[in-house]
Amino acid sequence: MDLGVRWKLHGDGRTPAPGAVVRPDERLSWPRTVGLGAQHVVAMFGASFVAPVLMGLDPNLAIMMSGVATMIFLLATRGRVPSYLGCSLSFVGVAAVIRAQGGTSATVTGAVLVVGVALFLVGLAVQRFGARIIHAAMPPIVTGAVVMLIGFNLAPVTASTYWPQDQWTALLVMLFTGLAVVCLRGFWSRIAIFLGLVFGYGISWAFDQIFGRIHSADPSGKLTDHWRLDLSGVSRADWIGLPSFHGPSFQWSAILVALPVVIALVAENAGHVKAVGEMTGDPLDDKLGTAISADGIGSVLSTAVGGPPNTTYSENIGVMAATRVYSTAAYWAAAGFALLFGVCPKFGAVVAAIPGGVLGGITVILYGMIGLLGAQIWINAKVDLRNPLNLVPAAAGIIIGVGNVTMKFTDTFSLSGIALGTLVVITGYHALRAFAPAHLKQQEPLLDEGTSSYDTEADGTEADRPAPGAKS
Repeated sequence: MDLGVRWKLHGDGRTPAPGAVVRPDERLSWPRTVGLGAQHVVAMFGASFVAPVLMGLDPNLAIMMSGVATMIFLLATRGRVPSYLGCSLSFVGVAAVIRAQGGTSATVTGAVLVVGVALFLVGLAVQRFGARIIHAAMPPIVTGAVVMLIGFNLAPVTASTYWPQDQWTALLVMLFTGLAVVCLRGFWSRIAIFLGLVFGYGISWAFDQIFGRIHSADPSGKLTDHWRLDLSGVSRADWIGLPSFHGPSFQWSAILVALPVVIALVAENAGHVKAVGEMTGDPLDDKLGTAISADGIGSVLSTAVGGPPNTTYSENIGVMAATRVYSTAAYWAAAGFALLFGVCPKFGAVVAAIPGGVLGGITVILYGMIGLLGAQIWINAKVDLRNPLNLVPAAAGIIIGVGNVTMKFTDTFSLSGIALGTLVVITGYHALRAFAPAHLKQQEPLLDEGTSSYDTEADGTEADRPAPGAKS
């Protein structure tokens, strides 16, 4: 069986030929391949560092399991889809809601494990029936609205938890990170979040030396005098050791909060597979379902031992585009580096020491970008918000999700925020569509432009072609 772990040497093994790319089944010389793997790890560091910290999970375990998930993904896709699976930021809001309801780390990972199982099943369904079933249930107006409310639901976390810990550091980090994203080019722009973290560490240390302790809220919310950058845990940490593991705990209230994120993960995977296929010139439509299932399996394994969920990373797509190297050998090297970092507690202590003000500045941009990805989905699909069939359910669901509106059904069961907003968008859209006049329905194609080709089979039969009005 071909597992995609054999690579042909590309050219002289040094650089791609002019106008050529290093394909997934090719590689450069091993030293260069290992170097590219290290570059991929750095590219995903920023978000993969921040996400587990924001979710209250062990960053060492997060990095280690991202390496494991990446290996599983590469094996499952037979080395045809170059991708790194890092900690998913889509679950940060979910974790915050679950913890606000009294949930523990085990509750968070238990809820997310169920999402991983659901994602795996969605992948199997896509393999069997094609992407049409996804877009029939979740057209672009629904997907965009859910992604948007997931991102914007996080705004109170920044405003009430991180920013007040050190507002001036947060402001400077926000400005620096924004400049890095906009003004830097190529690889450096892809690691803007990581550069923002490094800048924030430096500013926090400098402010401690110049101004001394700060009187502000600590991570628990209590007003105290404390150092902005406390590295005492780094000196106590060992150089080598296993991360902390824990088992999941399952609660229905937490699971219902987490399940809507499946929509965001499906959209991420579909976009990633299509983008990589276009860049490499190798149509990967047949691997969409496999990629989604592999993502689900990786998340299940990670959360089963106490780690965060994983998803494909756009930062690494940027690295591939800049280097023109799509070799999966580089991703195997990256996964190996992640495993090594995972068994270094001192590395995890450095990550855990990120000052609250630094997180405040970064999350202002990061959370907003997550939310605006929903608007990007609408733009790409040419969603018409003048159509009330689109406007009404999206508007209602977003306000419910962002405002954290709560519906209490019994003394022990309620829906709020992300879960309730998602339910309103999905059920509201399909209910209104059932009663809407024909002229409103005709403006909404079944499949969006980004993934309609996934349902076109080689035989070209009418049943397999996109619905009327869809673009291929």
